[in-house]
Amino acid sequence: MTDTSTATGAPVRAEMIIIAVIVAMALAAVGYVLSQRQQELRSSPVGLSGLQFWLTAGGGTAQSFSGGWILDPATVGLMVLPLHDTQPDIDLTPAQTKEELLFQQDEIDLSWPIIFQKLDRVPTLVVLPKWRSGMRLTGIAHPALLVDGARIDAMLRRLTGVPSMRMYQGRKVFTALPYRTADGKDLLTEIYAAQLFDGTVCDPVIGGGRHTLLAWCPVAVGGGEVLILSDPDLLNNHGLRLGQNADIARDVLLSVTDGDSVLIDYSREDWFADDDAPVLRDRTWADLLRFFEPPFLALWLGAGFMLALVLWRSFRRAGPVIAARATGAVKMQAIGARARLMRLTGQDGAMIGDYARARIAATAARLVGPGHARQIGEERAFLRYVARRRADLAGRLAETLTRLHALPRRIPAAVAIQHVDDLEAILELIAHDT
Repeated sequence: MTDTSTATGAPVRAEMIIIAVIVAMALAAVGYVLSQRQQELRSSPVGLSGLQFWLTAGGGTAQSFSGGWILDPATVGLMVLPLHDTQPDIDLTPAQTKEELLFQQDEIDLSWPIIFQKLDRVPTLVVLPKWRSGMRLTGIAHPALLVDGARIDAMLRRLTGVPSMRMYQGRKVFTALPYRTADGKDLLTEIYAAQLFDGTVCDPVIGGGRHTLLAWCPVAVGGGEVLILSDPDLLNNHGLRLGQNADIARDVLLSVTDGDSVLIDYSREDWFADDDAPVLRDRTWADLLRFFEPPFLALWLGAGFMLALVLWRSFRRAGPVIAARATGAVKMQAIGARARLMRLTGQDGAMIGDYARARIAATAARLVGPGHARQIGEERAFLRYVARRRADLAGRLAETLTRLHALPRRIPAAVAIQHVDDLEAILELIAHDT
């Protein structure tokens, strides 16, 4: 009864371990997919990874941030906040077909409360969305891939609190708006299918009136100001390489920050430290424990469960090596004891018969391997096997075996050795037959 209960309980534990490993691997895969998707968005034509390198190469300080640790607001001169969500507070509906994916208007999920919290903490440049997912996936800027203008109108009104705020599409293929740098140099933008807005209530930086591209505007919550860029093609990877956009972007950002750091924020939460709470600069155990938090926690759990399952199954299936050797030793001792008894009682003839059966089984294993030796290990099967390959040797072997089995129980040792030599000579010929 004990063995039966143990056998039935083991598969249940194995299934639970396998399910836990699968769940942990699924969580790790989800975390990996999310991180890869954000990285793909940054380096795509609509991303801002090129802006970070461009500002750094020009003598500025810029870094991208996706969350994970607390930031000191005093160290941030300007936060660049790209909004890849045309309807914050509304969950993104996953695309079911390739066509839906190409025309999907939102890339990530954001929320207005978090956006307004960030605007209240540091000076911010809000980059409004312009392109659907098809622009990122195909790298083709086509008017069919522009987001719905009504959604951008709603975003502007929610962001500024101005009911009359709305967007306007440029009338030319490429829009050239003038901009004068801090050192008095005149530059022109070059933006394809420009997305402009009505900046009559704002302080324009590039453009003006209904053709405003960049301007300081009021914030609906908190009563401050925010720098709004209506068309992301001035700063993103696609637009920086057009015309003089790169020089304009660097001059605007460096003049606003006055040499301070530019933070390109991709995070979905507010990671700025409270004004009343001091920012700790010393290393703590929390810095190390971050590597055991999601999504890394799922990886550690998956690896731990997999290691435990492998170790458990290896001990369960193979068993201790010493026990296996002990079993083989007991069997050899039993065979040796039987042989000694037969010799002591003078039964050399009977012992030769057992010896012949053992040698045939050993030769069969030598010819076809231990796994198939049972099929030809018995004398008759072995004779049929030899007859198919060496008919001449099969006849000699059959005669020798017949003589061996016809021997009386008690024969002289010299006679027994002669019969053994005859059997060994035939088996050697069979074993070495090519």
